[in-house]
Amino acid sequence: MAEGVFRSMTKADTRVGTVDSAGTGAYHEGSPPDPRTMSVLEENGEMGYDHSARKVRNADFKDFDYVLAMDDDNLHDLSRLQRRIVKNDGADAAPANVMLFGDFGGRKGEEVIDPYYGARDGFTIAYEQMTRFTKGFIEQVLQRVDRAEV
Repeated sequence: MAEGVFRSMTKADTRVGTVDSAGTGAYHEGSPPDPRTMSVLEENGEMGYDHSARKVRNADFKDFDYVLAMDDDNLHDLSRLQRRIVKNDGADAAPANVMLFGDFGGRKGEEVIDPYYGARDGFTIAYEQMTRFTKGFIEQVLQRVDRAEV
């Protein structure tokens, strides 16, 4: 869902390049988004989101400027993976900023509670969080880039 919301909110923004999502585990690799994700996205006017689940790759830490975790456990796993890549291949192999996405939502340390095992309302809450986090990212990161270029 985070990818779908982020793409929708930044689609006309030339400062944003490739947007992708991946999990720290290969639990649903190759599967489409949960139907509850799709229905919440569609209810909010976000049509045609297409994605297949995949596991995070070492190259993601080089290919993306930001790797955003949904919760502290994933942040820990991603940070550990990045440190291992840097140790084995050098800092140039993993320069991405690994951060908690919720830090952009106005509540430092806010985590997304995985709605997968709960009721549909969890997906609505996650959608609200993704919208708020993306707005914060735009304000805190993209607008900071604009100010730095002036």
